[in-house]
Order: sequence, then structure tokens, then C-alpha cells
Amino acid sequence: MSHDDFEIEPIRGLPERPPAGEHVLWQGAPEWQAVARRVMHVDLVVVYFLAVLVWRAGSLLRDGQSPANAIVLLGPLALAGLVCGSLLCLLAWLVARTTVYTITTRRVVMRIGMALPVTFNLPFAVIETVGVRRLGADCGDVTLKLRDGERIAYLVLWPHVRPWRLKSPEPMLRAIPELDKVGALLGEALRHAAGPESTSVRLGTPTVTGTVTETVFSPRPAVVAAE
Repeated sequence: MSHDDFEIEPIRGLPERPPAGEHVLWQGAPEWQAVARRVMHVDLVVVYFLAVLVWRAGSLLRDGQSPANAIVLLGPLALAGLVCGSLLCLLAWLVARTTVYTITTRRVVMRIGMALPVTFNLPFAVIETVGVRRLGADCGDVTLKLRDGERIAYLVLWPHVRPWRLKSPEPMLRAIPELDKVGALLGEALRHAAGPESTSVRLGTPTVTGTVTETVFSPRPAVVAAE
């Protein structure tokens, strides 16, 4: 497993051209709207400011302020909420804009980072399990649990990392479209890389929002699905 500072990409999302025999199977990026909701938690921020506005409006009216004066006094708070929500949406858009996920016949490549782009190469050999989590009708996360001894710092990966797995960070393809297609493609690539002795499996996808289904990529060339 290696990572290189992003300088020049001969192929979008890849630090160098794939070696002979390796082919790009899929490339994609997060949906910024899903990143805004699920990573930046814009919905919670909006609800918080609305709740504070309602409480503050009630307090002003109880204190004898007229509705017109209350609206004027609430202006700065409403503006603060609008600015916070806009900044979080902008950050989500930048995350999606500067991210490229790539699946090849031999590895998963993550080109991430806004100010300091970095490319992480994750060969199938270092991936122990793959988990998928549905966020919407056809959008979700793909989690890559690495084998013991393979570790990337949580803060370096954020937000492309499974939440709260600080001790053993798990890289995550966040909020990608066509989750079923990408999951099936990755499962097939893992099976093919494992060789003819691998067990015939499929990559399961969750039917309940928020649950994670793991597909085990064992130390030996075999892949076993977990529903």
C-alpha cells in the first residue's frame, strides 16, 4: 500500500498509468448533496438554527417586542445560520469536486484532499472486508477494512473514512452513486483477483438505511458473502 502527493495525473484520478494487464473498471466521486447531509450534517445545523430562532422569537414577543422589531432583532441569528449552512454545503461540494475514486482489476485508488491532494493505492491484497451502506435509492458508502498492519491515519482520510473507527481507520468511498452497480463490480473484481480457487459469492447490499453489510475477503483466496 502506498500514497503519493498529487502532482500530474496521466489518467484522471491515478498518479501514473496502470501497468500492463491492469484496467480501470470504474471511476466516480461522491454526490455533494449526500455529503452535505451525511458528512457535514447540514440538516442538523438547519434544525438547530430554526429551533433557536423559534425560541428567541418567543422570548422577544414575551418581553413585549413588536413582531416587526422581533424580526429585525432575529436578523443576525438568521444570517449566521444561513452562512453556516452555506459554508457546509460549499465544503461538501469541494469534497465531491476534488475526489476521484477508482476501481481497477487489481486495486482501489482514492484521490482525495482539497488543499493537499493525496492518492492512496489500496491493492486488493490489503483489503480484508468490504462493507456497503445504503443512503438513498441508489446512493451509499463502500467501506474498506484493511488487514492488520495496514493503517492510514484517520485525519488524513477524513471525510473518506468510516465514522468513529479511530483505532483502526477504514477507508470509505463516500456517498457514491449507482451503489448496486459499484458493489457488484467490486465484488466481481475481488473474486477474479482471488483466482479460480475462490468461492463463488456476491457482494451483498443492505435493504435498511444505515446498516452495513460486510463481504469477507479472507487471507486465503476466497471471498464469502454476509447478508
